[in-house]
Amino acid sequence: MSHTFYQRDPIVNTGTFDGRRRVIIEGVSPEIDDGRFPAKKVTGEKARVTADIFPDGADIVRAELCFRVKSREEWTRVPMTPMVNDRWEGKFTVGDPGLWEFTIEAWVDHFETWRRGLKKKIDAGQDVSLELRTGAGLTERAATRASGRDAERMRELASVMTTGDAAVAQSAALCSELDELMCRYPDKAFATRYDRILELIVDQKKAGFSTWYELFPRSWSQEPGKHGTFKDCERMLPLLARMGFDVLYLPPVHPIGITKRKGRNNTLVALPDDPGSCWAIGAREGGHKAVHPELGTVDEFEAFVSKAAEHGVSVAMDIAFQCSPDHPWVKEHPQWFKWRPDGTVQFAENPPKKYEDILPIDFESDDWENLWIELKSVMLFWMEKGVRIFRVDNPHTKGFRFWDWAISDITKIYPDAVFLAEAFTRPKVMARLAKGGFNQSYTYFTWRNTKKDLQEYLTELTTTELNEYMRPNFWPNTPDILHEELQAGHRSTFITRLVLAATLSSNYGMYGPAYELCEHVPVRKGKEEYLDSEKYEIKQWDMDRPGNIRAEITEINRIRRENPALQQTANISFVRVDAGEGREHDLLMAYVKRSPEDGNIILTVVNLDPLNTQAGWLRFPLEQFELPHTHRFRVEDLMSARTFEWDGEWNFVELNPQAIPAHIFKVNLHP
Repeated sequence: MSHTFYQRDPIVNTGTFDGRRRVIIEGVSPEIDDGRFPAKKVTGEKARVTADIFPDGADIVRAELCFRVKSREEWTRVPMTPMVNDRWEGKFTVGDPGLWEFTIEAWVDHFETWRRGLKKKIDAGQDVSLELRTGAGLTERAATRASGRDAERMRELASVMTTGDAAVAQSAALCSELDELMCRYPDKAFATRYDRILELIVDQKKAGFSTWYELFPRSWSQEPGKHGTFKDCERMLPLLARMGFDVLYLPPVHPIGITKRKGRNNTLVALPDDPGSCWAIGAREGGHKAVHPELGTVDEFEAFVSKAAEHGVSVAMDIAFQCSPDHPWVKEHPQWFKWRPDGTVQFAENPPKKYEDILPIDFESDDWENLWIELKSVMLFWMEKGVRIFRVDNPHTKGFRFWDWAISDITKIYPDAVFLAEAFTRPKVMARLAKGGFNQSYTYFTWRNTKKDLQEYLTELTTTELNEYMRPNFWPNTPDILHEELQAGHRSTFITRLVLAATLSSNYGMYGPAYELCEHVPVRKGKEEYLDSEKYEIKQWDMDRPGNIRAEITEINRIRRENPALQQTANISFVRVDAGEGREHDLLMAYVKRSPEDGNIILTVVNLDPLNTQAGWLRFPLEQFELPHTHRFRVEDLMSARTFEWDGEWNFVELNPQAIPAHIFKVNLHP
């Protein structure tokens, strides 16, 4: 009877099926949706790969993690190490941005298995002459895989194992030199290779650590009542750089439609001097590849991007794929829009709300291929002008497969591109956008306000598979979102939310200067929109208004830059704060972040009560650092520059929100 064996791993293994491959490799992580989507890392970061690896029986196994830049032929290999319960791990440091690949190879190490048995028999006082002959044979075969002096030396040791006296032969068999040589030339004849080559996207550093500031350029003229320009915004660059922001996000800078233009406070009828919403893109002056004529020209925008870079600030552009009724595409490509039975184009709706100044694009158009090409060309157009970071408006209302295709194609040309998904939508939709290529994601942070909610949400983001592909970007406010917690107007709340965003997540942003000026008045009770929203009018901001928190923002951003522990998100560990009688404190929240590479340790303690002093006993997890519970150490409050000596794991903390609602401690365990 003949049998046909089907090989399960055509990507890596070639040739016929070989049942002598005895090692099993499964449960590989990160492996997103069976390898359909890549995991994500930032240049210079360590990638950690784990897997279940085991053979039949009790033979010793060796495993290697294999990785490379996708365009290269040769693999770089690093040994994997066993942990517990047949779980193995391997790590490598990723390099330049681009697409990388990794896989795993494992094999039975017959030599080490033999040596383990030899030691046991020697310890038991048994005759091992036959075992030495077996070891000599393994060594001679390994010599055929070696060359030069290594091959000679292996043959010499094999000879000693069979011709020397018992003590000398055993010494040769167990010497470290032979062990090193055999590790150098392993027998991989029956090695198992994992049945997939998995992908890893490596992003530029600002994908992993960035500090965003959103600014409406039209509000920054030095002449009151006049429309601002890109040139006017240049005066803001030194201030933003001093405050510690490295990404300046501009809402859409394109021409704004006239038809159905919105008035102040989102009224349906605009007055002649109302500028309209900049998200109603497109007018007779042009569409997505044009700039609003009152802001300047495309050349002046490009010069602004270059000027910002001189200050260490990257300009992030808004990608909003919708059109005003006046957009050139409406006449030139009517097939890209939905039309109603009365012959009018379908505007955006969220009943009972109507957005008649915005026309959604039809991603089910028969002409979808040309639509995709044009939309991608918009992003490429601005990348040619120096933009590398995009905040994408409502990407969840456009086709997933469009983003998969467009981002993949764009990053082949510009591997340092960063796309932030502004998608306040359902969790699985947000996750799918991240899988499909978005480098950062808006989150539910704005609506997570209690200690319990925050800790549960951060645990979900950092300890589940989400951590491998979805990078959170925490925003305490946006032009659309003035959370009810901020509407109370407490200065301490603005500082608290700032500290939480900046220390919980390595990426965070704010809409300014509304945030640093503690703007808190909603358009009406029960709504999250700002009164006199900048979305619909040109504002005149008093940057030095009393009560502003610019100094606190500057200090917190400095602390972030100087402490690598805060430049990561998944390294968080929440710690207990007791309110007394063994009760967990509901209003004092504390967490530790640690950077293993340089030993930087940051402990943040936040008072979630905006009005009252809160105190409690904090338990610092000394066991995580392999130190006794009685260990004495020092903490420095980076906000106040005060230093405290702590004696053991339990220490008293107290925060008055009217002074400062948070401690950001730098921990020195060995002062």
